Amino acid sequence: MLDICLLGTCGMMPLPGRWLSCMLVRSGSHLTLFDCGEGTQVPWKSLGWGFRQLGAICFSHMHADHVAGLPGVLFMVAHAGRTEPLHIYGPHGTAYVVEGLRRIAAELPFPIHIHELKGGEQFELPGKLQARCVPASHGIPCLAYRVDLHRQPAFQADQARALDIPIQFWKRLQMGETVTHEGRSFEPANVLGEARRGISLAYITDTRPVDALHELARDVDLLVCESMYDNPDDLPLARANSHMLASESAGIAKAAGAHQLLLTHFSPKVNDPSRAEKMARRVFPNTRAAKDGLALSLDYAEN
Repeated sequence: MLDICLLGTCGMMPLPGRWLSCMLVRSGSHLTLFDCGEGTQVPWKSLGWGFRQLGAICFSHMHADHVAGLPGVLFMVAHAGRTEPLHIYGPHGTAYVVEGLRRIAAELPFPIHIHELKGGEQFELPGKLQARCVPASHGIPCLAYRVDLHRQPAFQADQARALDIPIQFWKRLQMGETVTHEGRSFEPANVLGEARRGISLAYITDTRPVDALHELARDVDLLVCESMYDNPDDLPLARANSHMLASESAGIAKAAGAHQLLLTHFSPKVNDPSRAEKMARRVFPNTRAAKDGLALSLDYAEN
């Protein structure tokens, strides 16, 4: 299971009642944060998920509304008692910006490892999450991310009994390990069923719609995507600022075959995000506009 919370949903600047766009993902007890605008620690504190288990931060790009909250979050994680390393991922320029922000958060009880990505890389996030990224189109280096939580095939207990495999070896076989016992060798394939669908999530913000985003979000259970503008008349503005209309975000969801779309990163001029939801639903019906603090869970399909 994956738990997801949209801590904030605003773009450019925080507003009364609307924090800057960022997303927190929980896998088991492990946390990963996507973007970290000014004041991120405030709605996070209200959520009650704690700070100590933050193991990674993934930045889309280095504009202030996505990174300026880093010192405050680092202080909260430090005060929570974390000593394990914290990994930070982002595009070219991430190290320079993080090093600058850390001038006011220099003394921390945990090391920070920075990974600058070009797009196309695959890497592991806390909680056994497999991640990859592609370049977005925003005028500066910017990344969109996908996260997958894979699921092991079901263990076939009847098959294990038929092969007379001692029960103490079942767990090792289930985890993909080959077992040898009394001169006999057993492979995981002997006792595991067919591959099962896992859980997938894509996070796309601050970009024009490009083909790489369709492929990144292919068949995801949830696409979290920017909706900077809701009015079709704002298309020239969206193009000029390298953002998207709600309908364009919905177009990505439709082309990708996503299962559901959650809109976020609304312009300060968008007073009522439900209008963006209505515009997007004309293209992709299973859409809703996120509100600050919205939390939801993604479970395996069979559950």
